[in-house]
Amino acid sequence: MNKTWFAYVASVLVLIAAVLAGVMIGSVSIPIQVLWNPNFDEGLANILWNIRMPRVVLAGLVGASLAMAGAAFQGLLRNPLADPYTLGVSSGASVGAVVTLFFGISIPFLGLFTLPVLSMIGAFLTMIIVMGFAKLVDRTMKMETIILTGIIFSSFLGSLLSLMIALSGEELRQIIGWLLGSVSMRGWPYVKMALPFMIIGFVLLWLNRREINALLFGEERAKHLGVDVKKRKMMILTGGSILTGAAVSVSGTIGFVGLVIPHTIRILWGADHRHVLPLSFINGASLLIVCDLVSRTIISPSELPIGVITAFIGAPVFAFIFWKQRRKGSV
Repeated sequence: MNKTWFAYVASVLVLIAAVLAGVMIGSVSIPIQVLWNPNFDEGLANILWNIRMPRVVLAGLVGASLAMAGAAFQGLLRNPLADPYTLGVSSGASVGAVVTLFFGISIPFLGLFTLPVLSMIGAFLTMIIVMGFAKLVDRTMKMETIILTGIIFSSFLGSLLSLMIALSGEELRQIIGWLLGSVSMRGWPYVKMALPFMIIGFVLLWLNRREINALLFGEERAKHLGVDVKKRKMMILTGGSILTGAAVSVSGTIGFVGLVIPHTIRILWGADHRHVLPLSFINGASLLIVCDLVSRTIISPSELPIGVITAFIGAPVFAFIFWKQRRKGSV
């Protein structure tokens, strides 16, 4: 218990430090006093509350959502290589978002929420198709089959995205900016747009934290423990897809956050999803806030897409996990 409390305290302190660094460091340095005293400098206060803070909050929510979705997918599929990016779920969400932008779709009763809803539908449908095709190819659903299926569908969806880019005119800049992954110039409206869906996804996964633990022992064992496997799997897939779709709808495709964070949490603090899920949420937020800070300061005044930074971190980690799994003979 002491170890668990230490994990939470350390994670929250890192998150606070990341938020403070994110709002204070940039092309214009902001003194910490501005946080509690806007009258200290009204110009700096405007930058902090209308530009920096919504960016940091959005980066935190996106990172938290992707990390928690990755933790759920890894627990459900019993393999640390699973995450929204490698399973093709992020690509499905991107197609949903880009189709909305390309055709200018706006569903009357959804209004502002059209983009995240269609993005989530794309993510969910992709997850269902990947799992269904993997089962058709290999009824035992080996992990390498699922991963390869995810890569195949990611490539196919990538070609659809490329087609829409080739056919786009005025939407080109917006679509490309979306696909590169960024939380810049989004503002509070994007936070308000994504937050309700992220809360729904979080609650769905949190309600199934014990069931994910049971599924780690296999579906048959989970059934003997009283788990309604079919229902719970659908809830977990839905929760993960909602989080992924909501994140992609406001930030574009950002890879490997859902791979790196849950794997690190399990190494440091164990595989109990009662703690893996919330710790992934907190630390995923910290990671993406830091990555966003690096992306906008490393070549200042220009910015790198945030997906470039996460790929630099995630690709070597993915290679290491895959190598370790192959050595164990479990993949």
